[in-house]
Amino acid sequence: MSIHIGAKSGEIADKILLPGDPLRAKFIAENFLEKAACFNTIRGMLGYTGFYKGQAVSVMGTGMGMPSISIYVNELIRDYGVKKLIRVGTAGSIDPNVHVRELVLAQAAATNSRIISNDWPEYDFPQIADFTLLDKAYHIAENLGLVSHVGTVLSSDVFYSSMPERNIQLGEYGVKAIEMEAAALYYLAARYHVQALAVMTISDSLIHPEEDTTAEERETTFTDMMTVGLETLLADNKG
Repeated sequence: MSIHIGAKSGEIADKILLPGDPLRAKFIAENFLEKAACFNTIRGMLGYTGFYKGQAVSVMGTGMGMPSISIYVNELIRDYGVKKLIRVGTAGSIDPNVHVRELVLAQAAATNSRIISNDWPEYDFPQIADFTLLDKAYHIAENLGLVSHVGTVLSSDVFYSSMPERNIQLGEYGVKAIEMEAAALYYLAARYHVQALAVMTISDSLIHPEEDTTAEERETTFTDMMTVGLETLLADNKG
C-alpha cells in the first residue's frame, strides 16, 4: 500500500485510465473491463483492475485539480510501476469550432498553476504529451469516425474564474479547451520517464453554453473517449 492507494503489489496494471470522477472509473470498470476487481476505496477514490481484450488494464479516479491528480500519479508510478497513463476527463471548449461531445487530444498543456514553476522558476517548462500515445489515439479516433481536435489545452487551478473573458481570449491563440489536470500529468510523466496522454470530452462550452451537458451525462455517457483511451493503451502495447 502507498499513502493514498490501498492496493497491494501486483494489483494495479502497468497501464491505466485516469478519469477525474471516481464514479466514472466505476462505470468504465463495469462496462468495459472483464473480471474487474476494486483495488482502492480510500477517500472514495475508486480504482479497479480488469481485462480489456485479454490484457490487464486499470482505471482509477484522480479527483479535481492538479494537486489531487499529482498525489495519485506520483504513487501509481513510484509505488506500483505504472508506465502508461491516459487521462479520460472532461473539458470546456474555448474554441468556436470545438463542440460539446467532441474529443480533444491534448498535444500540450499550458497552465496558470505554480505547481511546475515552483520547481523550475527560471524556465517556462513545456508540458507535452507522449507522441506515440497521441499519434495512436488520433488515428484510433479517426478510424472510429469520431470528431477529435489535437492541440493545446489550458490546465487551470481555477474553475470559477473571475476573468472568464481572459480564458476565452486564449481560444484566439489556438487553445482548444480548459481543464484542470493535464499539465500536472505531463510534468510527472516527464519526471519519471513514463508515457502520458490526456483525452478529453467537451462537456461544456464557454462559446456555446447552450450545448452544456448534465452531471449524469458526464458520468455515464462519454464513452467515446473511454474506447479511444483503452484502444490506445493496447495499440501502444503492440507497437
